[in-house]
Amino acid sequence: MTHQVHAFEPPERFVAGTVGPPGERTFFLQARGGGRLVSVALEKVQVTLLAEKLEELLSEAQRRFGVDLPEAAPAVGDNEPLDTPVDEEFRVGTLGLAFDVDSATVVIEAIAVGETEVEVELGEADDDEDEDPDEPDDDLDRLRVRLTPEATRAFIERARRVVNAGRPPCPLCGQPLDPAGHLCPRHNGYHR
Repeated sequence: MTHQVHAFEPPERFVAGTVGPPGERTFFLQARGGGRLVSVALEKVQVTLLAEKLEELLSEAQRRFGVDLPEAAPAVGDNEPLDTPVDEEFRVGTLGLAFDVDSATVVIEAIAVGETEVEVELGEADDDEDEDPDEPDDDLDRLRVRLTPEATRAFIERARRVVNAGRPPCPLCGQPLDPAGHLCPRHNGYHR
């Protein structure tokens, strides 16, 4: 069975977003460009880790290669909802990140769930590198996006806003507060 590689180099828009009410949200990465729209589902923790690792990757690119990084955008960036229809192409199992020194761009690759565990990989892109055909990920669908440092910074800011827009945490235990009530472990399961 053949796999699909959805490549956007660069996309017109690449964002993290959600569908559903807080507590029942489904998280998506969505890329649009060239008349195509691709949405892939992932977990909240994956969005959080992706934003953190992208920040680390930009810092490392600046340190090692002298890449000029944009300042964190003080103004509110892209707050538009996900483009419709939001049709899930696949569920993300692995996220790969790389910095392409030749083009000074960040490469993000979201790979469908397979036999491997959910992970985030950091690396440096090498266009001359041949992929091992025996790797199990070769038979999996993937979304590949190439972003400038400015677009990467905008993605990080939006991803953080999306993650933080959910249910507020309990001040005692840190677990999300449910609108229907919260059984806090710090109170031995009793309501306050």
